[in-house]
Amino acid sequence: MTTRLSARAAIAALTDPGSFEELPAPCAEYPDDDGPLGWAGYDASRARATARTGELESVVIGTGRIGGREAALVSFEFGFLGGSLGRRTGDRLEAAYAHARERRLPLVSLIATGGSRMQEGMLALAQLQRVARQCVLTRAAGIPQIAVLRDPTTGGGWATLGAGADVVLALPGAQVGFAGSRVRPADADPGAYTAEGQYGAGHVDAVVPAAELPTAVGDWLRVLAAPRAAVPVEPPAALGGVTPPLTGWDAVLQARRPGRPRAEAYLDAYFELRLPLRGDRAGAFDAGMLCGFGLREGRAVAYAAQCGTAIRPAGYRTAARVIRLADRLGVPVLTLVDTPGAANDAAAEQAGAGPAIADCFAAVAAATVPVTTLLIGEGGSGGALALAAPGNTWVTPDGYFSVIAPELAAAILKRPAEEAPATADQLRIRPQDLVDLGVARGIVGAQP
Repeated sequence: MTTRLSARAAIAALTDPGSFEELPAPCAEYPDDDGPLGWAGYDASRARATARTGELESVVIGTGRIGGREAALVSFEFGFLGGSLGRRTGDRLEAAYAHARERRLPLVSLIATGGSRMQEGMLALAQLQRVARQCVLTRAAGIPQIAVLRDPTTGGGWATLGAGADVVLALPGAQVGFAGSRVRPADADPGAYTAEGQYGAGHVDAVVPAAELPTAVGDWLRVLAAPRAAVPVEPPAALGGVTPPLTGWDAVLQARRPGRPRAEAYLDAYFELRLPLRGDRAGAFDAGMLCGFGLREGRAVAYAAQCGTAIRPAGYRTAARVIRLADRLGVPVLTLVDTPGAANDAAAEQAGAGPAIADCFAAVAAATVPVTTLLIGEGGSGGALALAAPGNTWVTPDGYFSVIAPELAAAILKRPAEEAPATADQLRIRPQDLVDLGVARGIVGAQP
C-alpha cells in the first residue's frame, strides 16, 4: 500500500515551497437538496467530508512551480467521498483546464479517485464527458498534460485524466485500473490493477518513487518547455569506428557484427537529458523500440529508436504515438533505424503487424515538424523504412538498407544460399550506394 496524502499534502510534496496558488472555485449554484437525485443523507455526507478534510469538494486546483517551472495543478482529495467526481468536481476540473489554456501552462494532475459519485447518478458520470472535452481542447492547443497516478486511480478518473494524459507517471504500489477493488471479478489477478501491472502492459510510462517525483515531473516540464528547432535536427555522429564497406556483403557483415554500437549508445551520446515514453497504450510494449523526449544542446527533441531486433507491433504503435505527440507539441523528431525487419511470427500478425507498420508510416508522413533519420545498422525492408524520414535520412558507415535481406532475396530468386553475397552486391545496399540512389542524403562521420 502507498501512503495516501491529502490533496494539499500531495501538492506540497511536489511543488517548490510557497509557490502554490489556489484558483477560485467556480460559482455554479446547485440548490437541490441531497443532490440531483434527492439521495437521502447526501448533503450530510458532504458536510462530514468537509469537516474531515477541510475541503469543499474532491479536487483542489491552482498553479505552482515544479523545479522552477510553472504549471496548472489538479489534486484529488481521496478523503472527500473517495475522491469521486460530481458536478462541482467537473466545474473545478473545467476551470483548471481553461486556466492552463489561457496561460499556456502544462497541466499536471495528481489523481486519487474511486470514480464517479453514485449519489449524483448519471449527472456525475456525465462529468467524464466534460473532462474528455477539456482534455481534447487542451491537446489541440498544443499544451502538454502530465498525470501522476496516486492510490487509487480507478474508474473514470483513470479513463480520462489518467490514461488521456501525454505523460503518465505512477507511484509504486498504487491501485490503477478502470475497475475498482470492490467491482472486479473475484478471480481477477490483482497485479493487473497496480501501477506496476499497468506499466508492464504499456499503459504507464514510468513508476516513480514518491521521493523522486519532484525531479521526474520537473525534468518533464524542463524538456517540454525547452526551445524547439524549426529546422531538422542534425543526425548523431557515427560511433562504429569503421569505414564504408567495399562490397554489399561486407555491409551486411559490418551491420550484423555483435559489438556494433546500438541505439542506446547513440541516444546517450546525443542527449544531455533523456526521458522515456513507454508502451503502445493498447496493452503491450516492445523493448526493441526506445521512445521519448530529450534535450539536445538545450533544445527539445523527440526520438524513436530501433534497437537491432525484429520490431513488434507494439513498437511501431509506440513510435507512432510519440511522433504524433511531438508533432502536436511542435518538437522535432529524431529516428534511429536498426532492425532486420518487422517481427513476422504468428503472434505479431495477430497483434496487427500490418496495421501497426501502416500507422507508423502514416505518422512520419503526416508530421508537420521536421524528422531526421539515421540508419545505424540493419535496414530490413518496410519494417525499417516505416521509421525513415523521406528526404532526410542519413546513414553510418556500418549501416545498410535493403528491400529484403540478401539471403531471402536469393531464396526468392531460387538461387543457392552461397549466392547471397553476390545478391547483396546486386541490391546496392552499401551506404555509398544509398547516397548514389538518393535514398540517403549522406554518410555521417565520427565526432571530431
